[in-house]
Amino acid sequence: MTTKTLDTPIARHVWASRYRYADEPDIEASWQRVAAALAGIEAEPAIWEPRFHDLLADFRFLPGGRILAGAGSDRRVTLFNCFVMGTIEDSMDGIFEALKEGALTMQQGGGVGYDFSTLRPAGTAARQAGTIASGPVSFMHIWDRMCATILSTGARRGAMMATLRVDHPDIETFIDAKRQPGLLTHFNCSVLVTDAFMAAVRADADWPLLFPSVGLGSSGGEEVRCDWPGFEEPVPCRVFRRLRARELWERIMRATYNHAEPGVLFIDRINQWNNLGDRERISATNPCGEIPLPPYGACDLGSINLTRFVVAPFSDTARLDLDALVETTRLATRLLDNVIDVSQFPLPAQAEQARGSRRLGLGITGLADALIMLGLHYDSEAAREQAREAMATITHTAYRTSIELAQEKRPFPFFDRARFLDRPFIRALPSDIRAGIARDGIRNSHLTAIAPTGSISLLAGNVSSGIEPVFRRELRRPVLSGDGGQESFLVQDDAWRRWQSEHPDGSLPPAFVEAEQLAPEAHLAMQAVLQPYVDSAISKTINVPESMPFADFEAIYQRAFELGLKGCTTYRPNPVTGALLQSAETATPCCGIERELD
Repeated sequence: MTTKTLDTPIARHVWASRYRYADEPDIEASWQRVAAALAGIEAEPAIWEPRFHDLLADFRFLPGGRILAGAGSDRRVTLFNCFVMGTIEDSMDGIFEALKEGALTMQQGGGVGYDFSTLRPAGTAARQAGTIASGPVSFMHIWDRMCATILSTGARRGAMMATLRVDHPDIETFIDAKRQPGLLTHFNCSVLVTDAFMAAVRADADWPLLFPSVGLGSSGGEEVRCDWPGFEEPVPCRVFRRLRARELWERIMRATYNHAEPGVLFIDRINQWNNLGDRERISATNPCGEIPLPPYGACDLGSINLTRFVVAPFSDTARLDLDALVETTRLATRLLDNVIDVSQFPLPAQAEQARGSRRLGLGITGLADALIMLGLHYDSEAAREQAREAMATITHTAYRTSIELAQEKRPFPFFDRARFLDRPFIRALPSDIRAGIARDGIRNSHLTAIAPTGSISLLAGNVSSGIEPVFRRELRRPVLSGDGGQESFLVQDDAWRRWQSEHPDGSLPPAFVEAEQLAPEAHLAMQAVLQPYVDSAISKTINVPESMPFADFEAIYQRAFELGLKGCTTYRPNPVTGALLQSAETATPCCGIERELD
């Protein structure tokens, strides 16, 4: 197969600044390097190398950026885009050991997530040192400076996820942590919202803020038993105070409305649907939220580019080639599984977790452009049904392929047949898949996630990112350069650019729609229809206009919970946060962390 060339200036810039290795003359050399490295561990590399090469060369499959940048190189880097770090021990030694582990991980190219809930609230006594604790948010500032220092040069933006339980006594400080511009700029922040809290909001009940009593000393105050990160069983927790749940919920919503953060993670749902929920508890995600992970968990990412499967685009006979999608999924699953064995890991604990569970994060990108080429409006039942069919095809094919890989190479080490088959996501799979798992096991504990795919989508010609609608048909996109500076490129949406080549009159495809023209419900509906086929999670940003009333904005999150989503992130432009991206006429740099890690 002939390699598809990089046909836009920004694609060439992204390749040269992020993914090119040494003196590679073109992206074909990059594809050859990656294919050879990932086929090298096969029993018959000569068979798999050309298959992997063809998979990559046509942009049908876009591996996570760390794979493209590092596979086959002599760099001491990880091929995993995302990690969740270990539980932070509530001691000075534990805090700075966790900081060191994060620095080592980011130095090798991994984005990191941390749950800060294990750190005692501000104002409590640290008995052994005879000092007063400053609280989790104060330590987040140290992490932020570390991240800035580690990634002070280079063309990849460093990012971290910070989470905090909704019942932690410092939750209000956490909610307001990014209110002042310029603070914690390397963090995405999300509140771990429980089902009990949402019930308390609905009932207008009081809500306790609490923390494990272990190490706090006796106070004679109220205590309850609760589950808490870092403890395998429920422990006594001291209730610091109570407040109205609705008051706390509104504070979260006001901060998000005004400053785009924090996001919300429905953590009980995440754990309920975790394929390994019988052996691990999750309390954090990677920086963009599509990979909920246990302590030291990691996941390697890749996305199938749906635009490459549209037959006869923009015509009355346009269709999605599902047979080709099946074949691509089979190859992509095998390639990603090989990444686990080829990759280095910054920490031994990360290697143990990754090799024990063999988590994959296979997703999709270019959905909105593919729908436009098929003549389907993003906010239509037909579009959602087509997206559902595509994702179901990918997920079920990935699971069948993983069963075949288990036959050939053995199941993942943490596999427990009876417990795995009893997990909710597995129970919902087609009967032939369940029978295959029961018979042969399965190679990977998780197989699907939908990532933002920012940079790799630019590499593929600026196809629409992940499952997001087209942001704008034309915009000015800032990207980091190799020296740590910033360059700006005028980019055009791939579907619109293709349409223009045949319709130079400046018209738009009939089904073309931009994000700002869609109601929030359209975003939620698309995410909801795909979630049953995603065993990890979905990174999705709901763009809302600045003029949206607060009550309507708050209702988005209530609706996300009702629809069974695992989390919700919105972006409302305002004078503090700025615009997420720029129109072609605007030259103001965007603010905040780009929702990409590739």
